[in-house]
Amino acid sequence: MDQIIETLDKLRVPSLDEILGKKFPVLDDGFIRVIDYMGSDESIVQAARVSYGKGTKKVSEDRGLIRYLMRHHHTTPFEMCEIKLHVRVPMDTWRQWIRHRTANVNEYSTRYSIAIDAAQKTKSGEWRLQAKNNKQGSEGFFPEEIGSKLTERESELQEFAREVYQERLSLGVAREQARKDLPLSTYTEAYWKIDLQNLLHFLALRMESHAQYEIRSYANIIGNEIVSRWCPLAWEAFLDYRMNSLSFSAQEIQVLQKIYAGEKEEAIKLADNFGWLKIVDNRFTKNIERMEFEEKLEKLGIEKPWE
Repeated sequence: MDQIIETLDKLRVPSLDEILGKKFPVLDDGFIRVIDYMGSDESIVQAARVSYGKGTKKVSEDRGLIRYLMRHHHTTPFEMCEIKLHVRVPMDTWRQWIRHRTANVNEYSTRYSIAIDAAQKTKSGEWRLQAKNNKQGSEGFFPEEIGSKLTERESELQEFAREVYQERLSLGVAREQARKDLPLSTYTEAYWKIDLQNLLHFLALRMESHAQYEIRSYANIIGNEIVSRWCPLAWEAFLDYRMNSLSFSAQEIQVLQKIYAGEKEEAIKLADNFGWLKIVDNRFTKNIERMEFEEKLEKLGIEKPWE
């Protein structure tokens, strides 16, 4: 008897196929482009139901299931989708990017090839001030006249570093050693392949408002221009349940209950017991938990009871 072999068509996403290979510019000389992908929203549904072939006929049912999976942190079905990107990114930004160890990566080698002759440049109005209450963040910008000087010095440094690098190469210095003084603003390129679950985790961290501007610029393109086309139902659920939602700790819920009950003094007493309201020189000391809770209250339009 002849063996019957079932064939399955590869799932395609026409809206993503339209942009395969298209470069999305980022910063002054960076880019992102989709090289290949596997799976779609339908793949998530198939995996969740452990079925073959087409998913449910009703998009509304697929949407409901994907939203349930996202809402209840059922992550493995999202791992059924993978995407491969080609990125061009400054080395200092790439250092943050590569900390996400859940991807397959192959980076441009300056040991084998000559370093890319491009470095990220900062416009005079883009120099950021160090944040006063966040050691790893920034807030506000330098005046234009100071920024112009910083940009001028940046250009001098980048040009000099490249000149020294080229001089070493022309003298026959090994590429692996000649590269050692290149600035971190030098662009590198890489192929980056990752499944959707881990990509969404990356985006949740790097699209967040407190993430550094440069990597946030890349994350916004990946999310808004690529994932939104690739898996629109998963993207919608991700925005609703991860990016644009609020979660509360047990302590925060206790304080909220007192606020809603109109027991302002009890809410203040609880917050004080939690160590949120320590005062020095007639001012609250810095307390990250209190500050994050205050941000949530602001989004909800609720006045801070200790103001």
